[in-house]
Amino acid sequence: MKIYIFILIVLISTITFAQVKVSGKVVDENGEPISFADVFFKGSTKGTVSDENGKFYLESDKKYGILIVNFLGFDRKEVALKSHNFDLKIVLKEEAARLDAVEIYSGKVKKKGNPAIAILRKIWAHKRQNGIYLFNQYQNKKYEKIEFDLNNVDEKLKKSKIFKGLEFIFDQVDSSNITGKAYLPIFINEAVYKVYGKNKAPKQYKENLVANKNSGFQNHQSMIAFVKQLYTDYNIYNNYIKIFDKSFTSPVSRTGPSVYNYVLADSSFIGNKWCYKIVYYPRRKNELTFKGQFWVNDTTFALKKITMQATRSANINWVKELYLEQEFDVLNDSVFLLKKDYMMSDFALKKKDKSKGIYGKRTTIYSDYNFNIKHKESFYAKRVNDYSKEIYAKSDGYWKENRLEVLSKDEKGIYKMLDTLRTMRKFKQLFDITATLYSGYWQITKSIDYGPIFSSIGANDVEGTRIRTGARTFSNLNDLARGQIFVAYGTLDKKLKYGISGKWMINKQNRFTIFAGNRKDVEQTGFSLTTINDVLNRSFASAAFFTRGDNFRLTSLNLTNIGFEFEPVNNLQFKVSGTYKTLASASPLFNIDYYRDNTYTDIKSDITQSEVDVSVRYTPNRVNYGYGVERGVSNSGRYPILFLSYTKGFKGLINSDFNYQKLQLYYKQPYQLGGFGRMHSTLEIGKTFGQVPILLMDAVPGNQTLFMAPNTFDLLDYYEFVTDKYAALHIENNFNGRLFSRIPILRKLNLREIVGIRGIIGDVSQANINLNASGINYRAPKNIYWEWHVGVANILKILRIDFVFRGNYKDIPGASQFTIKGGAGFYF
Repeated sequence: MKIYIFILIVLISTITFAQVKVSGKVVDENGEPISFADVFFKGSTKGTVSDENGKFYLESDKKYGILIVNFLGFDRKEVALKSHNFDLKIVLKEEAARLDAVEIYSGKVKKKGNPAIAILRKIWAHKRQNGIYLFNQYQNKKYEKIEFDLNNVDEKLKKSKIFKGLEFIFDQVDSSNITGKAYLPIFINEAVYKVYGKNKAPKQYKENLVANKNSGFQNHQSMIAFVKQLYTDYNIYNNYIKIFDKSFTSPVSRTGPSVYNYVLADSSFIGNKWCYKIVYYPRRKNELTFKGQFWVNDTTFALKKITMQATRSANINWVKELYLEQEFDVLNDSVFLLKKDYMMSDFALKKKDKSKGIYGKRTTIYSDYNFNIKHKESFYAKRVNDYSKEIYAKSDGYWKENRLEVLSKDEKGIYKMLDTLRTMRKFKQLFDITATLYSGYWQITKSIDYGPIFSSIGANDVEGTRIRTGARTFSNLNDLARGQIFVAYGTLDKKLKYGISGKWMINKQNRFTIFAGNRKDVEQTGFSLTTINDVLNRSFASAAFFTRGDNFRLTSLNLTNIGFEFEPVNNLQFKVSGTYKTLASASPLFNIDYYRDNTYTDIKSDITQSEVDVSVRYTPNRVNYGYGVERGVSNSGRYPILFLSYTKGFKGLINSDFNYQKLQLYYKQPYQLGGFGRMHSTLEIGKTFGQVPILLMDAVPGNQTLFMAPNTFDLLDYYEFVTDKYAALHIENNFNGRLFSRIPILRKLNLREIVGIRGIIGDVSQANINLNASGINYRAPKNIYWEWHVGVANILKILRIDFVFRGNYKDIPGASQFTIKGGAGFYF
């Protein structure tokens, strides 16, 4: 959804002309479209493959006079090009066709005896002998250009109210060399990197940003990071290519013959290398596959060039077109190195031809390869803070010298036009709306934001309707200090709640930060196993509008926290904090009474507790943006998390009630399973040493809302199980439509299947049972409690429904045996 909001802000244009442009449709003699026909300019390697409806578009900056169209079982046809070459109808005659010395097959391409498959096997055999894999270490220069363009620009769009006062931006437009559609450039980001790598174990990779320039977003790093994380680097020789968090089958994958048809279509010199041309296209619809062609050298079997275009039936949301292209250069007679990598995607709400959207384009060019270098292991360690103002202040002369591809006229115009747009009130308004929807905060002044606006209203059985207002200090993601405050009021309990916190980063190099805060609030403490004493952190279960059963088991807390944290190594964080808190039941229906001592006569209903917490958090492969006290994460959910915590409670310290120790471990790991989708697993282990009442133990997190919540148990009520030692495991796999795509009646719906299971085992010590005076039965899952679910995701592209079944403990009075949970989100 962010990408559709993003299109409303920065706009610009100019125009360029190609020498020849051709569009049309390939059909047979009966007028039926011919899918995946090979279309190319005679005497060139410039070509494309028609889509599922037989349509194609082809463009070149060179002048060609003849277009060749070819497909299995049809005669090759040559079409003379004229001054106007749009909407051509090209009819192929059905006939047993043969290329010179190349055998082809009509219908589905056979695997046995197919010369294209024989060449593919040789590619597999040589893939580890190509490119940078031949060398122990390497380094190179990398230039990256990311551009966004508004496409399908027409008169209706130009006259829309949203562009009133900005009409001058439409004076000139360009057309895409991939689709032929008119587009308007709106954003450009350029970067120069120095890349270092090591192929021998342990493998290493390091990328240093040398220079960065973009059209008006230097202070909005979250948008730049969002754009960059869409386009991650990939290796064409891997079995799967990860794009938009999806695993597309590579055309040169070992699993390729099971999902692609391959045809040896031609052979020709590219430079001084004789290469075979292989055309490929999907065997089935709705799978994460491409159509296109590649040229492969006849001796090294290294790729010289490859084009890949996803079919519109591919199970991916918000993307109408996806096109990739790679070119390889010859270092010597046997080594082919990646020279250019191009990717273009058409983001749109619908996949119809005339629907408007945004082109996202990334061009990456590699140069200055060096393999005669040696670096120690310590060289590859990433610095915690590598910010330098010089990176973002390079001169025009520097960019003229270091751009590995000259900017076109329209790209140069983006920089000039943004300077004008940023002074216009209408543009500022559009930008403010975009930033608010993206961050959840509304900018009041240059350094104060109101929000988060999406937490302004909620409800529960204790507070009734909860109204909340808040603010934070914020200039940009390089702020060294941050302050936050909120005030909330419940219409039922008629009580005022509040929270205030502040943090200050003292040392940029190791991110040494001090923090403090206080919150007086109502909280659902039975919604999480792993304890995090974040002052302003509050679970949505505390104020969810729609719940299953009663939500009165809430806690009144007054929490004060002070401490420090630091990051000596990138993504390895240490934290030490002291907490003073008072806990009490927020409802007369939720009894938390406990015996004050072992005489079991003196009963107390509230808790006063002082404790110290030491924790370590390790998040390898996390990609951060911003250099301030609070950073953003551009690849959320795609990196492992390891969290270890030790808590020590001190009895008698500021009237503290209990002396105890608590150990907790949290480990989350994502897995990319190629054609089988994506799996997530979460492991939580903990134990409390010492005698404590229920609010200081670990309640098994139930979920009484009607929506899915991570690391909870959907069929448990809050406090249905309590423990002082536990081990919990959650596993879920999203198959990304692999199964549904094989069912004809479901194929066009692009649904995605979800399967998951979760379980927990735990116990409560007799000492803690003896302390209980609440009347609540301390039930622990001594035998593993488990539940499983199957789900259907991508309903109307945003909805998900899970069907959850209880595995055991079915005889507990009032226990939920089955439920349906819903969810929504914007995912590719």
